[in-house]
Amino acid sequence: MWGGRFAGGPSAIMREINASIPFDKALWRQDIAASKAHVDMLGAQGIVSVEDAALIADGLDKVAAEYEANGVPENWDLEDIHMTTESRLAELIGPAAGRLHTARSRNDQVATDFRLWVRDAMDQAELGLKQLQVALVSRAGEHAASIMPGFTHLQTAQPVTLGHHLMAYYEMIGRDRSRFADARQRMNRSPLGAAALAGTGFPIDRFRTAEALGFDGPTDNSLDSVSDRDFALDYLMAAAQCSLHLSRLAEEFIIWASQPFGFVTLPDSLSTGSSIMPQKKNPDAAELVRGHSGRIVGCLTALMITMKGLPLAYSKDMQDDKPPVFEAASLLALSIAAMTGMVAEAKFRTDRMRAAAELGYATATDLADWLVRQANIPFREAHHITGSAVKLAESRGIALDQLSIEDLKAIDRRIDDRVYAALSVEASVAARCSHGGTAPDEVRKRVAQARVALGLEEQA
Repeated sequence: MWGGRFAGGPSAIMREINASIPFDKALWRQDIAASKAHVDMLGAQGIVSVEDAALIADGLDKVAAEYEANGVPENWDLEDIHMTTESRLAELIGPAAGRLHTARSRNDQVATDFRLWVRDAMDQAELGLKQLQVALVSRAGEHAASIMPGFTHLQTAQPVTLGHHLMAYYEMIGRDRSRFADARQRMNRSPLGAAALAGTGFPIDRFRTAEALGFDGPTDNSLDSVSDRDFALDYLMAAAQCSLHLSRLAEEFIIWASQPFGFVTLPDSLSTGSSIMPQKKNPDAAELVRGHSGRIVGCLTALMITMKGLPLAYSKDMQDDKPPVFEAASLLALSIAAMTGMVAEAKFRTDRMRAAAELGYATATDLADWLVRQANIPFREAHHITGSAVKLAESRGIALDQLSIEDLKAIDRRIDDRVYAALSVEASVAARCSHGGTAPDEVRKRVAQARVALGLEEQA
């Protein structure tokens, strides 16, 4: 490749550090597609003959068939997927293959291929996340009225419903989908035709190649076109945020599946055993999802640091842009699939959840609210009175609603028998009927809206 400029070949070290074919072979489908769009344009513009354009396109189809059947060969002397494909094309069709690279550079070629790959990864993530939302909405509908403790600081706070809890993750995953959608729209411009950095003197039609590849149009600055990796960073930032949400969901399942909680039985298909303790059922899939989030964040950090000080235009450092994106995409896809399966197949122990909600004085806020509404007591005073009631119930090892009316009146004479209607966990969740609250009717309403948004049902 470099014979016209260099008298000697590269050293073994240079050969190894320079070759990217071991990882950028993943771009072969995108490289073939972009090359076919490019040669079609060259033929249409009269830059190469129609006969040569047809011969090259046919040859590219043959190369693609070989890659599909046998994989991409790794010849490090050819360095990357672009030269690997062009070399094989030349073997198949002869000298006409050399015309394929007219009016383009490997700089705009790799920028185009990589952008196409990342766009596909965004689409795959969005589809997977939608399926996770479907699973969350389905289970939330089943458990719109299933009572569990809500936590702050991992301490029992107020009763909520399991459906409400699951729908919180529906909202989080919805924001993840929107981040991928935003990033996709922003990156959907074609750098093909920017050439090395300054554009080209050939009469190319960049709008034609952009349309052929599904872009909204060409990029508007050739320097930026080959220098830009924002699209990869946008993908990694969306992936990192998504992985944090998946990790939080995984952590909840890990905690809930532990014996002290016993809120959920995880599916066998996403659990493992112990090599020495036969009773164990370990939440390994959830733990790996939790671990993957750290690696995905690391991939984002790696590319950010790589790009932070690069001058325009292309620098060889940018060859290292692909491994972190490829790794993150693979880990994210696995994590989404694992959590979708876990949500869909888990068996929720709603009896344990309800019992836990009753044990944790979760209706204390309801007692304070009752004092405000029924006895016209300022909230801060009601808070103090309720704290005294909780202390008494705790000292006796009973629930709040098991305190006698005499016990409660001894704390404050303004309490009467009506208070018991507010102290059950059912009354507590039913009372939280503000928009977005945990009341079963509110949860069912939100589930119905979500099902429409997901295309599972038509608008009533």
